[in-house]
Amino acid sequence: MRKISLFIATSLDGYIAKPNDDLSFLKLVEKEGEDYGYAEFTNTIDTLIVGRKTYDYVLKEIGPSHYDNGQRDVYVITTTERPQVGRTIFYTGEIAQLVERLKSEKGKNIYCDGGAEVINELLKYELIDELIISVIPVLLGSGTQLFKEGRPEQVLEFIAVKAFETGLVQLHYNRKK
Repeated sequence: MRKISLFIATSLDGYIAKPNDDLSFLKLVEKEGEDYGYAEFTNTIDTLIVGRKTYDYVLKEIGPSHYDNGQRDVYVITTTERPQVGRTIFYTGEIAQLVERLKSEKGKNIYCDGGAEVINELLKYELIDELIISVIPVLLGSGTQLFKEGRPEQVLEFIAVKAFETGLVQLHYNRKK
């Protein structure tokens, strides 16, 4: 069965974005030739789930090829119906139903790329199987919190931790079943 993985960066105090969806703090750990395992991770997936705000931000800042590279399905979770573009599907239904269907299909794993609303909805239904969280050495003080209240307690199994020269620490856990 396919698993759904979260691969995300957060500040030490738990924010994935500064106010106004500002991700500039990620630049603190940019280093030429270092992707913190992202390319290796994305080789294990063929489906991506992303919130509409995150999708729009990436489209504006990086471009459409970041998500829709022709080799994976992209589900953008949104409340506004839009026509499919390439392999990008704008999904307006229940996210839990989508994930259950995707997990039951054949294929590589599924990557949840945020944002916080999508992550917390998946956590509410205990649908995230793997968490790879990169902690950036900064205290932001405010912004978009990675984990919100109102979800069940979930015990995690420690897999690994990696520390990098830049001060980034990457935590890897699986959800205990």
